[in-house]
Amino acid sequence: MPDRLVARLAGAALRLPPTRPGVVRVTRDIPVRVRDGVVLRTDHYAPAVPDAPTVLIRTPYGRGGPLRLLGRLLAARGQHAVIQSCRGTGGSGGTFAPLVHERDDGVDTLDWLRRQPWWSGGLGMFGVSYQGFAQWALAADAGDELRAMVAVVTASATRDSTYAGESFALDTVLTWAELLHAQTVPWLARQWELKRGQPRLAAALEHLPLAGADRVATGVTIPFFQEWLRHHTPDAEYWRTRVFADRVARVRAPVILVTGWHDIFLPAQLDDHATLRATGARPRLVIGPWTHGSPGLFVAALREGLAWLDEHLTGTAVADGRPHRPASASAPVRLHVNGPGGGWRDLPDWPPPAVDTAWHLHPGGELAARGPVPSPPDGFRYDPADPTPSLGGPLLVAQRAGPVDNRSIEARDDVLTYTTAPLTGPVEVIGPVRAEIHVRSELPYLDVFVRLCDVDRRGRSWNVCDGLVRVAPGRFAADASGVRRIPVPLWPTAYRFAAGHRLRLQVSGGAHPRWARNPGTGEPLGEAITLRAGWREILHDPAYPSAVLLPVVHSAR
Repeated sequence: MPDRLVARLAGAALRLPPTRPGVVRVTRDIPVRVRDGVVLRTDHYAPAVPDAPTVLIRTPYGRGGPLRLLGRLLAARGQHAVIQSCRGTGGSGGTFAPLVHERDDGVDTLDWLRRQPWWSGGLGMFGVSYQGFAQWALAADAGDELRAMVAVVTASATRDSTYAGESFALDTVLTWAELLHAQTVPWLARQWELKRGQPRLAAALEHLPLAGADRVATGVTIPFFQEWLRHHTPDAEYWRTRVFADRVARVRAPVILVTGWHDIFLPAQLDDHATLRATGARPRLVIGPWTHGSPGLFVAALREGLAWLDEHLTGTAVADGRPHRPASASAPVRLHVNGPGGGWRDLPDWPPPAVDTAWHLHPGGELAARGPVPSPPDGFRYDPADPTPSLGGPLLVAQRAGPVDNRSIEARDDVLTYTTAPLTGPVEVIGPVRAEIHVRSELPYLDVFVRLCDVDRRGRSWNVCDGLVRVAPGRFAADASGVRRIPVPLWPTAYRFAAGHRLRLQVSGGAHPRWARNPGTGEPLGEAITLRAGWREILHDPAYPSAVLLPVVHSAR
């Protein structure tokens, strides 16, 4: 089926705003030479209208499939679409090194655009995941020519997402490394590996030391995977030139941020939103019930992103003579409240006003909004040789991510659960979530994983949000009795706990392979092979008031 017909059918199926008439001209594999002589392969989708703005997409994932559709859709809306493969990918020269060349290659590509006869001086950018990192690398240098950005499940800084809680996001990083490598293998071989359930990747996620996991997954050594294992400390110089958070405040173009409650980059993307708001900017923020690669996210990104570019690049809210509602006329924040009776809400800002309410851990596995009482601690033994498994939540692969029934995990001996009585009325939580857990551990090296769940009337326990923090000597002070107060930031959320449901808090020693297991020895991240089990206690008395703090909004329905 011709691309133009696919684009037309997709536009109708997705209920996108109408397009402009005319023929889209496509030129593929244009060689764009950057400062060090590397040639970056680039496709150009030209609209039929004169003086059209340009939308740049730089990607390591090839220029076919959904991007070919997006190129057609953009050009059909009266915008030049320029889709470029990052160096070392999609036929471009050089070697792909994540985040290293995106600023310089982006600046050189912008210089090339300025020399094109069809360049009108107006630039927009669109990017999902890594494509968004490439946007942020260039955005501050694009100046006033940058008129609009569409940033989807992405962020300006990847370091904190890679080492969330100062652990290591093993599943995300290794799965992404395997995905990039898979682009270099024959198509049939890749399909066979997928059909078999990716046994090599599964084996790699269990492999120790981690420095050998990339070879198990792909058969080759992945340089950036090795580097990320070595340069994992917060002060590592390696990351200073690979994060762009300090450049966000310099961006003056209107930005729309689209993400999901179970996305791997959600906390970092909300940091970008806060930075933009602090400069006085008015970005639009859309958060839905999506995971990193879910179909609903793709549809929302197209609808929201194309409308944003229409408005801010063409300066009109009319397409093909028919008006449609401009994005800027909508509320600055649109989010989906998950849970029974939730739904879409429009808000003036993020986060909304809320009352931080502490739900304390109590003896007997109880969770309650009343204060703690004198009680002995609860204990469990964490064994990295049989690590507490991860289940659902924010993962790179959409099919395994999101809310799942947690009862199988909660039945394990190494997972503590604290549950409220059935709610007499709904409780609506919107905003950042955090826990404070008081821990005494047999070992000085440990992880604290906390997950908030919604237990429905049938007893199913659905994960809402979670977080993990890695503990090492000197990071959290211990008192005279060896107790440490561990603050655990959980993923932000918007969730409505229905009447009759119960809140549940899990506390455990890990979530593998989403996070790398803590070996308990303090060995270097990539070299650890010795696994040491140990006991830990969770305290919840008036001196050590372990709790989860929930931002409860006033207007729960």
